Amino acid sequence: MVKKVLVMQVSYIQVAIPVPMRQLFTYIVPKSISNDEIQIGARVIVPFSHREVIGIIISTSEVCDIDDKKLKPIIGLVNDNFRFPPALLKFLLRCADYYHHPIGDVLQLALPVLLRQIEQPTIDLATTWHCFLLEQDSEEKLVLEKIVKRAPKQAELYNVIKTHPGLTWAEIRTLGYTKAQLNTLEKKKLIEERQQKAETFVYHQDALAENEKLTLTVEQAVIVSAVKASFEQFSCHLVDGVTGSGKTEVYLQAMEKTLAANKQVLVLVPEIGLTPQMLSRFEQRFNLPICLHHSGLNDKERLQTWLAAQRGTAAIIIGTRSAVFAPLHHLGLIIVDEEHDGSFKQQDSFRYHARDIAILRAGQLNIPIVLGSATPSLETLQNALSGKYQYHQLTKRPGQSTQAKISLINVAQQQMEHGLSGTLKKAIETTLKRGEQALIFLNRRGYAPAINCQECHWVADCQRCNKPYTLHQGKKLLICHHCSSQKRIPYQCPSCGSVRIKPMGQGTEQLEERIGELFADYSTVRIDRDSTRKKGELAKLLQEVSDKKHQLLIGTQMLAKGHHFPDVTLVAVLDVDGALFSFDFRAAEHMAQLLVQVAGRAGRESKPGKVLVQTNFPEHPLLQDLVNNGYPHFAKYALTERKQALLPPFSYQALFRAEANYPSYPEKFLSALTEFTFDGCQFAGPVPAAMEKKAGKYRYHLIVQAKSRKQLHLAIYQLINAISQNEWQKKVRWTVDVDPLDLSW
Repeated sequence: MVKKVLVMQVSYIQVAIPVPMRQLFTYIVPKSISNDEIQIGARVIVPFSHREVIGIIISTSEVCDIDDKKLKPIIGLVNDNFRFPPALLKFLLRCADYYHHPIGDVLQLALPVLLRQIEQPTIDLATTWHCFLLEQDSEEKLVLEKIVKRAPKQAELYNVIKTHPGLTWAEIRTLGYTKAQLNTLEKKKLIEERQQKAETFVYHQDALAENEKLTLTVEQAVIVSAVKASFEQFSCHLVDGVTGSGKTEVYLQAMEKTLAANKQVLVLVPEIGLTPQMLSRFEQRFNLPICLHHSGLNDKERLQTWLAAQRGTAAIIIGTRSAVFAPLHHLGLIIVDEEHDGSFKQQDSFRYHARDIAILRAGQLNIPIVLGSATPSLETLQNALSGKYQYHQLTKRPGQSTQAKISLINVAQQQMEHGLSGTLKKAIETTLKRGEQALIFLNRRGYAPAINCQECHWVADCQRCNKPYTLHQGKKLLICHHCSSQKRIPYQCPSCGSVRIKPMGQGTEQLEERIGELFADYSTVRIDRDSTRKKGELAKLLQEVSDKKHQLLIGTQMLAKGHHFPDVTLVAVLDVDGALFSFDFRAAEHMAQLLVQVAGRAGRESKPGKVLVQTNFPEHPLLQDLVNNGYPHFAKYALTERKQALLPPFSYQALFRAEANYPSYPEKFLSALTEFTFDGCQFAGPVPAAMEKKAGKYRYHLIVQAKSRKQLHLAIYQLINAISQNEWQKKVRWTVDVDPLDLSW
């Protein structure tokens, strides 16, 4: 006799909704919807307040303690078969718990914009578009010659598609080409876009370009073997390699075993600017589907990447910090390049650190993760030295390349012209005469950081931030780099009426102008956020530098990370003094990392490199340590100092931020939190933020520091619960930042 199993109707679901509330919301499931349709991780349309929103089903139940009269029924399900896989949902719930952030916000961040909307996208989600050459007759060469003469970029794009058939528009765009160039080639019937069914990638005989592989050094080979040996088991590998030591080659060869097993690889990079270079290297090595994930793509392109990751059609995903949430179906290896970079830390809303949660995800999936850097963060280095991570070092550059020597220039003893010392000008001139390139680093964009009146000393300040406006001469505007407010450049001083208004200090825009005057016979290019706003502009400028169309490079920290300039033999750093004296205990670490990274752009091929650093404090211990002993010695000394001071990584911190229209409100709000006491925890503050006023709001900080993570998170949890009883909480806007990196905001 067969027993009948009574399947009870799922009557209630708990839904995560994108609102700033740390709770789930219960809804009734209509009887018209069957149990099979209710799946954990699926999207559902629900009423919330006076609107309809997309929520995510977190749990189901057959009974509920809440009176049905107080509950609302769901409006409907989003029936497109795309939902959060169980492993990814578990990972996101863990992230929300660790960072004490509303789960609804976290899940929304992990969804593409088009899947967060009530109006679902109409695009065909089961196929993707790829570019191929049309079959040509004997006239193809003549047509191409005409294109080269009239439109060289179209010819370049044609050759790219010819070399790499099947590229998607997202990949073409990242390489620096425009939709207009692609459309023109289609109109000329040289290429065509074909729609292909999205299928899970399969490793094949021609997937690996063996002829592109480089011979590994002994150090590189040991690392690759260690990563491959940890296949399908969790292990964290720190690759601490000097700049130019071949970390990318280590990544490429370490990936081979994972891809050969038909598993996916996730590669995280700190900046969008590094993706074209990384994409080019990976495409030369692997004849497999590679997708990109970064904010430079539009909503449709990001959705295609998300779906390619979920279906397993993408073998490799290369992206910035948000790519860590990609729903990779068969993830087998994670690589985090330049792991020390502050760009991996989200500085607003959900303040996660992509490197840290990438390690969490690797541990959850039981797969290896590789962290690479020439200047590892002190937290990562301490974990490696203590044995938590496998520690690998690359101490030499392959081939004939050697590390550039850093020298200090005492500007107090030099005659300066346009921010350049006599010694530096002579070095630049000598470099240019040899037919080589020079990189001049100034981490301050705009024309000048301020303007003032020469008569009464009035300074043009942003009233909303109490900070000087930055002069942007090209735009004829004063722009606040903190709140983005703008105003026209005044012709007269509003205080005394004088017309003697002049810029103070120097930014990259002014430096480009002055360098152009000093070295008029050579081409100069400026690479910063202002000069690369247009889509594809950064890739275009970097390619021009590689082609030696420019001899002088001027830029900000955008040029300091990961770029390979074979003919750059001189790097000049104009100003490092600001970071030598800072309230932030991390300032020295960040300055040392930036200085070593930018110095690493010099002498990356067989030509020897030189690095010149201008400073008013050449005897400063930090600079002397870096110049004479290098970053490894500095890092170990800095770790000793942190241990003695009980600062991270030897303690754990959370930062409560509060802002309001009046300074007394956030101060009183945070002061009320200090009335609580917790075992093993200490409070620092409340104190005004380093930049006390921003966009009209006054901001205060309260740091909670504990000896263990468990004590810290228990304190945060209790403080968040106590905030609901705080009489000032409705008058302020507050956030909590676990493991903060920047204490100035």
